[in-house]
Amino acid sequence: MKANELREMSDEQLEATLKDAAVGLFRYRIKAQTEQLRVPSEKKAQRRLIARIKTIQHERQAAAAAAQA
Repeated sequence: MKANELREMSDEQLEATLKDAAVGLFRYRIKAQTEQLRVPSEKKAQRRLIARIKTIQHERQAAAAAAQA
């Protein structure tokens, strides 16, 4: 998922996507440990998705704090 697509989402949608990505990353880690993960780049993609979502959430929080001040 691209950053532009994530920025168009609401805060609730971002939170739900973050939760799904975290669960997915956990599953990929388990599969990697049991040598059932066919494409190792899937784990990397999930980590990057989580990082993108957290970055966007942080940007929104900073913008809200700046608007208050």
